[in-house]
Amino acid sequence: MKVLIIEDEADLLSTMDVYLKAGGFLCEHAFTFAEAVLKISFYDYDCILVDLNLPDGNGLDIIRKIREKKKSTGVIIVSAMADLETRVKGLETGADDYIVKPFHLAELSARIKSVIRRVNFDGSNSITVGELRIFPDEVKVFAKEELLDLTKTEFDLLLFLISNQNRVIAKETIAEHIWGDYIDMADSFDFVYNHIKNLRRKIKTHVEDEYIKTVYGIGYKFSV
Repeated sequence: MKVLIIEDEADLLSTMDVYLKAGGFLCEHAFTFAEAVLKISFYDYDCILVDLNLPDGNGLDIIRKIREKKKSTGVIIVSAMADLETRVKGLETGADDYIVKPFHLAELSARIKSVIRRVNFDGSNSITVGELRIFPDEVKVFAKEELLDLTKTEFDLLLFLISNQNRVIAKETIAEHIWGDYIDMADSFDFVYNHIKNLRRKIKTHVEDEYIKTVYGIGYKFSV
């Protein structure tokens, strides 16, 4: 699950980054309003954490830009401003949740997972598609009640495809979403094919249907 942290306090950003990465999230950062706008213009995220007071702009304007793009992205405001008026305005602008600084990192992680479930999976703790059952919080996938031995990358790949079920996803989009900023250093996207191949093989061990379909010249599609 890919998260963008928009925060100008370097120490807090680093603390959130370390904790969330340890919990299995892929994190990217933006220290300024301008940097945040650039990232949301070119990339998609499962959840975006937005500080309201940035050195060169207001976090509420970032939320407006996200909603203008009609992206199904979870948005959580992370702010020291605790007054009711600001919280209500943030939620009315388009945020899915609001957490006040200081906060416990475990609570932040739980809220991110809750927002992602609500936005992508109707709030359910588990997702059933065909003969697969996925538990995002536990990072587990069962096929016909058998636990699949997936790597973290394979799990994130499957969850991303299922989140975009019946949509054709380009290889470049898959690579960027799963590997984030590091993808800029890649010479090709052949590794996407290798991860898809391994994921298919593990699913086919228990399930006869081919859920992950290749759309030649473009990318892949998950459909049941």
